[in-house]
Amino acid sequence: MKHWPSQLFPVVVLLVLAGLSFWLQSTVDRGETHNDGKFRHDPDATAENFTVRRFGQDGQIKYRLTAPYLVHYPDDDTSELKSPTLISYRPEGATVTVTGDHAKVTAKGETIFLWDNVSVVRAATPDRQEMVARMPDLTAQPDAGIAFTGSPVEITQGQSWVKGTGIHIDNNNSTLVLQSQVRGQLIRPRAAP
Repeated sequence: MKHWPSQLFPVVVLLVLAGLSFWLQSTVDRGETHNDGKFRHDPDATAENFTVRRFGQDGQIKYRLTAPYLVHYPDDDTSELKSPTLISYRPEGATVTVTGDHAKVTAKGETIFLWDNVSVVRAATPDRQEMVARMPDLTAQPDAGIAFTGSPVEITQGQSWVKGTGIHIDNNNSTLVLQSQVRGQLIRPRAAP
């Protein structure tokens, strides 16, 4: 008569080996990457010397975005631009031009992240000189008419200057708010005789 434990031992060992083989195979399969490009950040399109215009409800141009070079990425539907220029137009007011060395535009163009040598220029008007704000980075939302940064900012207008940290620009109301560490010098232009 044979003993049950001695007959059961080889069966248990085979079951454990089969279980380990199944576990090892499932672990290896989970780690496999698919080469369909879905999770890669590779460009699918490029454009040179392009211009994008956005029009308002009244048919008037709201803003224009231009750049000498654009690369589009399909995985997150973003575009990266070199040397972009964003010009915002207002019916009653000076145009505002934003430039930088680089930019990233979100999927539907609602947000533009600019960095490296960013400048915001409000054109001169008959009663005001040109105003220039310089900063390392800026987030612009052209449809909403706002832009902001938490970085250091330097603003010049004629001989006057102001420096601070953080800025919020509202192009709809023609306001500019420095958030902290503000200092500057205001020099009023002399009245014409």
